Amino acid sequence: MNDQMLSKLREMKLAGMAEAYKDQAQNREYQTMSFEDRFSLLVDLEYSRRKSNHLNRLIKNATFSDSKACIEDIEYFDDRKLKKDLILKLASGLYIENDHNIILKGPTGSGKTFMACAFGVSACRQHYKVKYVRLPELLDELSLAKLAADGSYRKLIKKYTKTDVLIIDEWLLTDLSKDEANIVLEITEARHKTASTIYCSQIDPSGWHTKLGNGTIAEAILDRIIHDSYQFLLDGEISMRERHGLGIEV
Repeated sequence: MNDQMLSKLREMKLAGMAEAYKDQAQNREYQTMSFEDRFSLLVDLEYSRRKSNHLNRLIKNATFSDSKACIEDIEYFDDRKLKKDLILKLASGLYIENDHNIILKGPTGSGKTFMACAFGVSACRQHYKVKYVRLPELLDELSLAKLAADGSYRKLIKKYTKTDVLIIDEWLLTDLSKDEANIVLEITEARHKTASTIYCSQIDPSGWHTKLGNGTIAEAILDRIIHDSYQFLLDGEISMRERHGLGIEV
C-alpha cells in the first residue's frame, strides 16, 4: 500500500477515497477490475460520504427539536383529515421554490412540531439551510441584540433573512408587546417573497391580529404571512401525544 498516496488523499480532505483505496489494496478481488471501474468506486464513495456529511451538518445547524422527524413517518389517521397529496407535494420543495409559507395550527399534542421538523428535515435533504426556533427564544435573542450598540441586531436580522426555511414554533402563544411586534415585523418583512417560514401555532390566524396588538403593525405582519401560506389544521378525536403515550407535545 502506498502510504504517501494515503497521506496526500487525507491532506486534500479526501478521507472517503483514502478509505476506499485501503480496502482495494487489501482485497485481491479488486485486482481483476479495470482501472476505470476501481477509480469509479473510489469517486462514488467519496461523493456519498461528502453528501452524507453535508446533510448531517445541515440537520445539526438547524437545531431541530426532533431531528429524526421525517415526512415518511407522518401518520394519516382518518380523524386527522390531513391532505397527504399536498403534504408530499410541499415536501418536494414546492413552497420553498415559490417563497411560500406553511401554517400548522392545532391544539397541544396534535403533532405540529413533529410535522414542522419533518418539513425541515426534508428541506435539508434538498440542501436548503433550515433553522428551528421557538418564538420566545427568537424574541429574547433579538431584543438583547437590539440593546447592544455593536450592530449585532442587524447581523441577526440578516442571519434569519438568509435562512431558506425558518421554523418558528410556539407562535403567538402570548400577546406581544409593541417592541416585540416591531421585531416580528422586521423578520416577516425581510423574508417576505424571498424565503419560506413555517409557523406552528395553537391559535387560528383569525386570532393573530389581537395577539399582535391590533393596529397597523399587526395588519402589516399578517399581510406578509397569510396570503402566501398553505394552512393545515392538525386535530383529531385523539391527540398524537395520547396515541403515542407521550407526556409532552411532539
